[in-house]
This record gives sequence, structure tokens and C-alpha cells, in this order.
Amino acid sequence: MPTPRDPRPDLFAASQAGKKADAPLAERMRPKEFADFVGQDDIVGMDRPLRKAIESDRLSSVIFWGPPGSGKTTLAHLIARHTKAQFVAFSAVTGGIPELREIIKAAEHRLALQQQKTVLFVDEIHRFNKAQQDAFLPHVERGTVILVGATTENPSFEVISPLLSRSILVVLKPLSEDALGSILDRALADSDTGLGQLKARLSPGARKRLVAFGNGDARALLTAVEFVVTQAPAGADGTRLVDEALLAASLNKQALRYDKSGEEHYNVISAYIKSMRDSDPNGALYWLARMLEAGEDPKFIARRMVIFASEDIGNADPMALVVAMSVAQAVQFVGLPEAQINLAQGTTYLASRPKDNASYVGLLEAIKDAQTHGNLGVPIHLRNAVTGLMKGLGYGQGYRYVHDDPQAKIEQAHLPEPLKSRQYYRPKSQS
Repeated sequence: MPTPRDPRPDLFAASQAGKKADAPLAERMRPKEFADFVGQDDIVGMDRPLRKAIESDRLSSVIFWGPPGSGKTTLAHLIARHTKAQFVAFSAVTGGIPELREIIKAAEHRLALQQQKTVLFVDEIHRFNKAQQDAFLPHVERGTVILVGATTENPSFEVISPLLSRSILVVLKPLSEDALGSILDRALADSDTGLGQLKARLSPGARKRLVAFGNGDARALLTAVEFVVTQAPAGADGTRLVDEALLAASLNKQALRYDKSGEEHYNVISAYIKSMRDSDPNGALYWLARMLEAGEDPKFIARRMVIFASEDIGNADPMALVVAMSVAQAVQFVGLPEAQINLAQGTTYLASRPKDNASYVGLLEAIKDAQTHGNLGVPIHLRNAVTGLMKGLGYGQGYRYVHDDPQAKIEQAHLPEPLKSRQYYRPKSQS
């Protein structure tokens, strides 16, 4: 019986082929060892569990979640280098279920005849719908494949729960400015695979702006620096000077200021929320304008307003949630540019209202107790006697109906015994 062929080459072999001189700088500079992988020390630093699992070839199924350019694919390359298993790359963008079936068939054959495992790297796993993701489940459960998924979208919404429960979730952060600076310096100094032979010299201002342009994304940074350096004229000594003037002429100014998926995106929305929380409508309007001018999705802003209305205003003004929901509906109904007016009205209303986060704080405290104490039993008088057996066991016995017995609302216990004295909701007094 012939061995089924994998329809995809293994990722490590592909990565080596991609190191040729005409490959993009971001691909040529992709780290081959953990020592060169910067910016995610919390998850792959020395002695971290994930790194030890990869280096010892004991990795179980894992989902990498992080923004573009944070290192998800690079981690897959590092796994490919360290595993004795067959490493197969598969993209949810270009591949489909028929191709996946061929990969699984080859993995089953390999495991049965050669006792060799298969690591299946699925890039953009969120592009598969929920039904398609179900196709992975039996093979992950049986150990036919070790799944390594990568996604830029929140797995809680985009990856089915059964698949998440069988995988370790690893969250990658946008790269810090220090990490991006290290990557930039390495690319400029490396004469083998980087830009070292071009003798580029960045002014301090240009270096700072290039790092800011990266906005947490190593790929965006390396793509930008490759373009800028190769376009810079060489001086008499062969040195290419890159200053702020050259940078401004080469790169889009708006992108330097704001990137919807980068760090500045998070900085600006944070400033917007905190301005409203501090009841400063002027600051909130400014940051709203910054987001709108940069092309931010108005639905994203409206969603943040809806969250803010309950988290920061709460019952100090219950109408805040009504207004925020109305703005969200108006944004959908009207669209830009006119929806800016709705967003401005909602922003100034929320910023001007009294603030009370008692509902949110109370929920957090209750969640902490739920996690600490586990599944405490529901008090017997609060249980519902749905069947005769339950009634016989005393379910609902002793329950006092508050409409007939008003004192029940203060005398009747509504929490498990170990938590009977807890007070989660402590609203602020409003003048």
C-alpha cells in the first residue's frame, strides 16, 4: 500500500528556501533560534514552560493568539526546527477541508507505520467556520495530529470551545518599542541576511519614528525599513543616511500616527475611555476625532461606549446604556460621515454623567468568590422542585414568597452559607 503524500511541504523546509536573497527582509530576518526571538519573554523566555515544551519536543496542541507581526508564525518555525514529528503547514486562507482530509490520512498512515507524530500548523485558523473547525476535533483527541493554530482574532469568539478546551492558549502581545528597536538594529547590522551591506545609518529621530511606525508589528517595521533604506541614496563612502525628511517622504504620514491594529490604536482608545471616565468631554471629543480621522471603525467606538455605559456609569444613570445603545444603532443605520454626529453626542453625554462602577466591581468580587470556593451548593430553599423526587428531597422547602411576606427579602438567605455575609453591590451615594 503506497504511503499517502502530504499535499503541503513541511514549514521548516519552506522557511529555509525562503531565506534566499530576494525574499522580503521580514522573511530573511525571521529568527531561527530562541536567542534571536525578542519581545515575548513572558511566554518563551529562558525556563518558560512553552519554550521548554518546544525544545524538548513535548508540545501538545496549542493556539497562538496575537496581533500581526507579534511572532506567531515565527514560533511555528521554531517548533519545526525542534520537533522530530513531521511538520505540515496549512493555511485556512488557501486550503480547504478536502486538503485537510489528505493531510490527516497521511498523518494516520505515518503514525501507524512509522510511529511518527504529525504537527499540523494551521495559520489563520479563525478563517474556518465553526462547522469546519469540527473536522479537527477527532484527530486532535486521538492524537493523530498535534494542532498548532495561529489567529489574530479572539479565540473566545472565533475558535470553537471543544477545540479550545483541548489546546493550550498562548497570548502574544504587540511588541514593545524596545523589542522593535532590537529587531531594527539587528536587521541594519546583519550583512548576511539583513541590510548590513547597504551601510544604512539612521538619525535618532528617524529611528524613533520607524519604531513608532511598527506599532508593535515586527513585519510592518521590517517592511518599512527595507523600503526606506533601499530607496536612500548612497553617499561617496557608500553610507546611506536616513533622516526624518527622507522618512516622511517615503512613508505614509497617517500610518505613522495611527494603526488600527497596532499599539497606537490601543493608546488612543485608552485615552478616549479615560477622558470620559474623568468626566472630561473635551478630551474625549479630541480622542474621538483622532480615531475618526485615522479611519477607525465607528462600530468599534460605539461598542466601547456601550461597555463604558455599564462599567463606569452603571446605575448612577441607567439612561447612559440606553443612549449608548441608541448611538450604536444610529451608527449602523446612518453610517459615516454623518454617524460622527451621533458618536459625538454619545461621547459628550457619557463624559458628562455621574460615574459609579459598583455593578462591575461587585461582579468581579463575586467572580473571585466563585473561583475561590468552587461549586457551592444552592441553598435548599432556593432550589426548584421540578420533579416529585426533588420535592421529596426538600427542594424549595422553607422558601418565603416575598409578595406575601415582605420581610423575606431581608431575612431570607440568598447566598451559600460560606458567603452569607458578602456584600458585592455597594453603590455610591448620588447627590
